[in-house]
This record gives sequence, structure tokens and C-alpha cells, in this order.
Amino acid sequence: MGHVTNNSVSVQAVETAAGEGHNILRAYLVLGFFVVVSLWSFSVDTRYIYLSAYLWFGFIYGMALQYGRFCMASAIRDLFAVGVPRMAVGIMIAIVLFSLVAAYVMAVGKSTFHASPIGLYSVIGGLVFGVGMVFTGGCASGSLYKTGEGSIAALLVVLSLSFTQAIFVDLGGWLNQLVPAAWTASAAAKNLPASLTPTDGWYDQFTAGYIWDLPARTIGEMAQFSNPFVTAFVGNSLINSFLPAVVILALIYVRWYRRGYLRDKSIVYRGWRTELGGYWSMITASKRTAIAGLVLGVAAGLHMWVMQGLQQHFGILNAGELLKAMGHTSGLSIQDTVFDPGYFYITTQEAQGAAWVLDKLGVNEMGNIFFGLDNGLPNPILNPVLWMSFALIGGSAVMALLNNEFKLKWPSAEIATWAVFGGILMGLGARIGLGCNIGAFFATVTNGDPSGWLFGLGMTVGGFIGVKFFNWWIERKMAKEVVGLEL
Repeated sequence: MGHVTNNSVSVQAVETAAGEGHNILRAYLVLGFFVVVSLWSFSVDTRYIYLSAYLWFGFIYGMALQYGRFCMASAIRDLFAVGVPRMAVGIMIAIVLFSLVAAYVMAVGKSTFHASPIGLYSVIGGLVFGVGMVFTGGCASGSLYKTGEGSIAALLVVLSLSFTQAIFVDLGGWLNQLVPAAWTASAAAKNLPASLTPTDGWYDQFTAGYIWDLPARTIGEMAQFSNPFVTAFVGNSLINSFLPAVVILALIYVRWYRRGYLRDKSIVYRGWRTELGGYWSMITASKRTAIAGLVLGVAAGLHMWVMQGLQQHFGILNAGELLKAMGHTSGLSIQDTVFDPGYFYITTQEAQGAAWVLDKLGVNEMGNIFFGLDNGLPNPILNPVLWMSFALIGGSAVMALLNNEFKLKWPSAEIATWAVFGGILMGLGARIGLGCNIGAFFATVTNGDPSGWLFGLGMTVGGFIGVKFFNWWIERKMAKEVVGLEL
């Protein structure tokens, strides 16, 4: 009997080893694909290195996100649903580290960051986005990396989020009746090109009549420090990023971690020393998440440095100029620009991809401000920031394959419905809030922009609402199942 068991174990071990070997081969194939894309495009025209820079930083982001299971939806859900602070702590660590790198990049004049307008819209957009991401079980970046793991539900989130944005920014009709008259008047007074009709669509009036009239400055700029290093490190990093992160971590410690830590019988309570020990224990509790936060923070800062260096090398301010010089004029905006933030960003490039498809199907997506004036609709093959999103999925796939965590997962009808519905809410929230958990929160907060905390506040409240709704939904569903069993 033992002989049979040993044989079974041996066969299982061989099959496991073979599976791991296949996954390693698949990982190398995915990596090889992106290497080939970079080398081939560079051989065609050396200026494609600009797109490849986005690609490889996206690849790094994907690997780090998957390795640390880094997802803001998980952070909020874990806190409010089960009281686990690991992911929220990891995000705060990443914010602190990114802010330090971003501060240096900004101080030496290599930053590509532009502050977002400060207004209530950030809270509202974040709230809608927060509800949606809890429904889907993944934020914008989380849905991308989970797609790389083989999750079809995550892919549905990405698609619904993308097409919702593309449709939402072009809507008019009865929605225009909800627009304040002051927005309409302000938008009309902007004297925009005739091909753009800012009073025909509600989002154009929201953008030109409201958003453009709001102040947009970092904390360092508000403080008016004369020294660029003081502006970056004291104003943007210390005041806007580090201190708020420390306070949030303290709140997390008191509310969700302290009680469990003090239950350890080996700990002798010695007042503030014990509390500081517990605080530090919480921060270092998950090395994997902390490592992911370190990689994300450093890579995101270096990303800005590299993109600024490439812009200076090619003598451009926007990738649209580069594409035009290479003979790719189709899809450029009125100003010959395309979406090119120069740093880690999600959602806008996915909206471009969806709008490009709709445009090819006969929908005029270039008649609005969002696409027509600034972001353009370049062919996805030539969209530099979309290269980053595709590579993020690829980087996640490589890490998942190397860790034997890749698996093609088809959702049930119920999960697919939640994925699509939540993705729609995330798309609406992203456009109202001018970004997602990355572009409107992570990248803004770490670069000294207080609007990021407003979006984060809304996102947290929305996540709390989403968790409470899900708890109610599950209890209601279970009650119906119990009644069905009794009958």
C-alpha cells in the first residue's frame, strides 16, 4: 500500500515539475515578445524608443503589482470587511517611497507631473469609482494585473471601464439639462475651435466651464518656497505625502492592528515604546507587499525622469509631435497632441483604445474636448501610453507564470455581471474624478497634489459603501437560499 502511495506522490511531483517548467517557458515567451517588439520597432525608427520606455516601465509595474497582490480595492475591502490592514499599509509605504523619488526628480527639473485642479469633483468621482471597484473586486491597475493572471472577469472590468469612458465623454441630450448655466456660459466663452462644440456635450461643459476654472497647484507651489529642493521635499513630499501617510498608518494601527498585536503574550507593555513597536510590526508585517511598494515607488519616480530625458533628447513636449515627425498624423488632436502624461497612469489610454474602436465603427469621437482637443485617438499600435497598459498585463503574466499563479479563470454569470456593472461605475468615476486610483490618487498624492487626497477620501467612502452593500446582498441571498431549503 505504501509503495502505491509513493508512486502516486512521485507521479504528482513529476507532473508538478513539468507544469512549472512549462510555465517558465511561457514566461520567457511573453518576455521575448516584448523584447522583439522593442527591438523591431527600434530598428524601424529609433524614435520608437519613446514608446518602448512606456512599455518597459509598464512591464515593471505589472510584475510588481502581481508580486505584491497590490490592489486598492483589496486594501479598502480588506479593512472594512475583514479588518486586515496589510494591503492598505503597503499602499502607504509605496506613497512615501514614490514621494521621495518624485521629489528628487522634481527638484532637479526632470518631472513630467502636472497638478490637477482642486475641487469637489475629486471626491464625487472617487466615491463612484470606489463603489465600482469593490463591486468588481479590483481597482483599475488591479484589474489589469489580474487580467495578466488569466482572469476573464478582470478583462470584462477593463473593457466595460474603457467603453464607458469613451461613451460618457460624448453624451449630450437630456444630460445637458443637468449642467449649471454658469458652466455653459464659461465653456462658450473659451472660444474653442469650431470643430469642438463645448455646449453640445455635458462633459465638455464640465471640462471647459468648470474644471478649467479651478486652481491647480501642488502644496510646494502654494507654500511659495524659493528653493526647488525645499519645494519638492518639504512641500510636496513631507507635507503632502509623508505626514498624511504616517497619520493614516497610525489610524490603521489603532483601529485594525493594535488589538491583535497586544494579544501576543510574549509582549510586555511598556507604554509608547510598545506602541511604536506595534506600529513598526504592522509596517513590516508583509515583506512581499512592502517590496512591491518599494519597486513601484522607485520605478514610478524613475519613469518621470526617463520620459523627461527623452522629451529633451527629441526636442518635444508631447508624443504627438514625435508621431507627426514620424509621419503618423492620423488620430492626433487639433493641437497635434496625444495623451502623454510621462508617468504611471491608467484609464485614459484605455478610454482612447475603446474610442478608437467606436470611431472606426462610425461614431465621431473627435468632436469632443476630451479626445479632440488634447488626448487624440492614435491607432492603438502607435499609442505610447497604451503600450504601457499592454505591457503591464504582460509583466503580470510573467510574474504569475514564474510563481505558478497563472490560471485562465472564467467567471460565473453573476460575477461577470458584477464585473461589467462595477466597471461601468469605475469608468464614470474615472471621468468625473479625472483619473483612477493611479492617475487621480497615487500619482497625484506622491507628487504633492492635494487633489489626490480628495479623490482618495471619496474612493474610501465609496469603498465602504460598496462593502456594506455587498454584505447586505450576501445576507439577503443567503436568507433566500435558507428559505428555499426549508420549503
